[in-house]
Amino acid sequence: MTYKMIVIDMDDTLLRDDHTISARTTKALMEAQEKGVKVVLASGRPTYAMNDYANKLQLADYGSYILSFNGAKIINYKTKEEVFSSSLPPETVHRLIELSQRENVWIHTYIGDTIVTGEANEFTDIEGHITGLPVHVVPSLKEAITEPVVKVLMVKEAEVLIKVEEKLQEELKGQFSIMRSKPYFLEFLETGISKGTSLNHVIKKLGISKEEVIAVGDSYNDLDMIEFAGLGVAMGNAPDDIKEKADYVTDTNMNDGVAKIIEKFVLVEEALVE
Repeated sequence: MTYKMIVIDMDDTLLRDDHTISARTTKALMEAQEKGVKVVLASGRPTYAMNDYANKLQLADYGSYILSFNGAKIINYKTKEEVFSSSLPPETVHRLIELSQRENVWIHTYIGDTIVTGEANEFTDIEGHITGLPVHVVPSLKEAITEPVVKVLMVKEAEVLIKVEEKLQEELKGQFSIMRSKPYFLEFLETGISKGTSLNHVIKKLGISKEEVIAVGDSYNDLDMIEFAGLGVAMGNAPDDIKEKADYVTDTNMNDGVAKIIEKFVLVEEALVE
C-alpha cells in the first residue's frame, strides 16, 4: 500500500516527555512530505498550542492541515483558514458545570487563548503547562461563559475520572462526544465530533481514501482515528486496550515510535535502497 497521509497525535505520541520532537522523527516527517505525503497533526490541544510544532514541520509549505481541540476545529495550515469549527452553547456548558459540581470534579474551558476555571487546581495547571496558555481563575465560571466554547474538560485524579466517565457516558448518551485525552482529562465536545470524523472531512477535501491513511496515537481520544485509518497505529506507551484495537503497535514516544512507523511504511523504498 502506498500511503498518502499520516495523521499524528501530539502529546505522548509525536512529542517526547519534554514536549520536543526528536531529530530522527523530524527528519522522517520532512522526508515523507518531500515524497508528497501529507502530514496532519491531530491533538486535543487548542490551535494556539499546536502552531509552533506545525511551523517547525513546515506544514504550510506542504499544504497540510491541523485538527485541534480533538477535531472540533480543522485549519488549512497554508491559508490559516478555519475550514470546520464546532462549539458548545453557553447553556450546555452551564449544565456541564453543574454536573462537575455534583460529581465533585474540577472543570475548565477556553475563552480565546486563555484557560478559564472557577477553582484553581493542579490539573488545570498541567493543561496550562502543556499548552502554554495562561490560566484565569474566575469567581463564577457560569457567569464567565456567555459565548459558545469549543470544548470543556472535567479534571481529577484518574481513578475518580474513570468512574465519572462511566456514569456520564450513560447519563449523557448521544448528547456529547465524551473521551479521555489523558487519564486525568475528561473532554466534552459537540456530539459526533472526534479526530476520526474530522480526519474523514479532510481526506474527502484532498481526495484521499481512508485506506491510504496512517493514524498514530496513544490514548482514548485517538481511538476513533486509529480505527478509521487504513493503518491504525498505537504507540508502545499506549494502554493495552488501545493497542488491542490498533493494526500495529510501534515503539514509545521516547524511542522514536513515530519515526519508526514512517521509516517502515512510508520511506520503505529508500530504506531498501540504503
